[in-house]
Amino acid sequence: MVNRRRGETELVLGERRYRLCLTLGALAELEAAFGLDDLASLAERFNTGRLAAQDVITILGCALRGGGHDLSEAEVAALHGPEGVGPLVEAALAALEAAFGVDAPNPPRAQTG
Repeated sequence: MVNRRRGETELVLGERRYRLCLTLGALAELEAAFGLDDLASLAERFNTGRLAAQDVITILGCALRGGGHDLSEAEVAALHGPEGVGPLVEAALAALEAAFGVDAPNPPRAQTG
């Protein structure tokens, strides 16, 4: 069970449940992955409203490792469920919103259609 007060969210793929958490260490990993200097730059990076597939893989990887799952980037990229990639994108967005707050002016949103 996730603890939302600690910024935890969840990814459900079929019968498998994963805890996601952008801990301080996971945020530092994101800063390094995107070549950014600080948390403000990281928040700005995701405040554009757009995410690439590689962004989703990187965010999920960091959030999964922060949640206690030891998955490599290749293992994260291979994740799939019966509902396609939508739940993966939504989980990445939920992790960002839990870390940075839902009141960001332009949080990224899952693309529809």
